[in-house]
Amino acid sequence: MTATVDSSHPVPFDAVCPLVGVEEEYLVVDPATRAVAPRAAEVLERAAAELGEQVSTEITKFQVEAKTSPCVRVSELEEQLLRMRAAMARAAREEGLAVVASGTPVLGEIVPPPITDHPRYGVGIDTYRALHDEQSICAGHVHVHLPDRERAVLVSNHLRPWLPALIALTANSPFWAGRDTGYASWRTLSWAKWPVAGPPPYFASLAEFDELIGTLTEAGVLVDPGTIFWDVRPSARLPTLEVRVTDVPATAGESALLAAVVRALVLVSLERVEGGDPGPRLSAELLRAAYWQAARDGLDGYAIDPVTGRRTPAADLGTALLRHIGPALEQTGDLETVTARLERLRVTGTGAARQRAAHDRRGRLADVVDHLVERLMERDEPEV
Repeated sequence: MTATVDSSHPVPFDAVCPLVGVEEEYLVVDPATRAVAPRAAEVLERAAAELGEQVSTEITKFQVEAKTSPCVRVSELEEQLLRMRAAMARAAREEGLAVVASGTPVLGEIVPPPITDHPRYGVGIDTYRALHDEQSICAGHVHVHLPDRERAVLVSNHLRPWLPALIALTANSPFWAGRDTGYASWRTLSWAKWPVAGPPPYFASLAEFDELIGTLTEAGVLVDPGTIFWDVRPSARLPTLEVRVTDVPATAGESALLAAVVRALVLVSLERVEGGDPGPRLSAELLRAAYWQAARDGLDGYAIDPVTGRRTPAADLGTALLRHIGPALEQTGDLETVTARLERLRVTGTGAARQRAAHDRRGRLADVVDHLVERLMERDEPEV
């Protein structure tokens, strides 16, 4: 989300249909070699002429970031995503480059990556060192307007059981620098190495959250609030709850689907918080296992329910999710669209499955990159 919703210009909270926005990270690639190219600065300079503050640098010179404005309707958000992706693609093309929406680079020499020149990144390298070697990864972040930080922390307790499902549904990073990792979301596994990453802990209150952040900061684990990399967090700069668990979705339509689902999850969770439900205290081991299973298989095979530990067909995750958030989707007007798109995703497979299908047709990783370039601005993935 851009700074159009910030603490200096507060917007009243809408408990029926809160504002939602998306941040997406993309990789810059050379269309001839299909390898990632360290030329983000040139792409951003051109894109900024059209998108202004909606575009920004990322930690490596392989990556660019773009942000929507906050929206009430997901249809409006999707149109913004399509325009944003189109503008980024044009800017890249004018530099003889391309951009792709993939959680990890398919091809290229990426370890160690070229780091963007910025004082903050220098401090981060001093602190985290070789963890930056695998930072050429791209996520999708959804911001839901929730200015009450106490409620935002309590809502995160209710979101935790659904984070593995979001990983599975949006998995879009099977390849890593020239090899098939065997995982649907390798980005999830790569990101998990960081000291304050993965699912957030259970917090009984905002005071407990703030106390832990203070302790981690004093211990030198955090560089600043921006290095709280948990998959759900109250935003450090916006009056939002930020859900940042997924790979960057393959298409604009899937990114809009993710935003609708996350907002509905927040609304269901907020209702339970208001009713005095503290949320489930999950086993850390089960939640970790559920993350791993979702990252490995996406919508193929089985998923692990982090509440019960039972195995369930991963293809049924969409049905379970709809059952949980259906009333909230009706409230926001998104039920019909989300139902249809979750079914479409079940038929076409995840972004990771489609990347592999592109590879398997001729056994060429270059075809995967071409597939990603072609799909960047699509509303939905064509049925296969």
